[in-house]
Amino acid sequence: MDLIDFLPRLGAGLLVSLRLTAISVVVGFVLGLLLALGTSHPSKAIRIPCLVIVELGRGLPALVVLYMVYFGLPSLGLLFENFWAAAVALTYTVSAYSSEIMRSGIESVAPAQREAANALGITKRDTFLRIILPQGLRSAIPALMGLAVMSFQATSLAYSISVNELMSQAYQISMITFDYLKVYALTGLIFVAFALPVMWLIAWLEKRMARGAA
Repeated sequence: MDLIDFLPRLGAGLLVSLRLTAISVVVGFVLGLLLALGTSHPSKAIRIPCLVIVELGRGLPALVVLYMVYFGLPSLGLLFENFWAAAVALTYTVSAYSSEIMRSGIESVAPAQREAANALGITKRDTFLRIILPQGLRSAIPALMGLAVMSFQATSLAYSISVNELMSQAYQISMITFDYLKVYALTGLIFVAFALPVMWLIAWLEKRMARGAA
């Protein structure tokens, strides 16, 4: 049987992978921003818990987080269907990494920006929301896009808990055809086809932003 006959199955798996990516990136970036603000907060009661959440998320392998959510949390009464377990685990990992990217971006804004705003009588709150935060997030865009690509690639881990994403479908097809090399090569090409355009866009943005900063 020709591999082209299995393209619909791979396409179905790709859609699942894209759904996982969309959820983990959108929700993860929102949570990442909140954590970035928390880790920069002057109050230790807010800063320390946020730092613990971020460092755990960055230190734990994504597969370990996935197993903890899917196999571990049910012992505490929290049971997730396999797709949502993968979404929760990937979202946590993305939020932890994106928080550091955003925090670095915010802290990269020149102190002169705050001083100028203060001289103009702009409140600290408006200075942060209208001047510092937009510039910080703008500088973080290339790194955040790179993280989104990594999140798409990490959806292949969901195969380990029987989510029918792209890698899982590839495995099932290879077990039918026994043509492992061609199946996984085709699967790899699909990942590359979606990742490469974003990587080219990241490179273009970085060059454009570098010219703008010059």
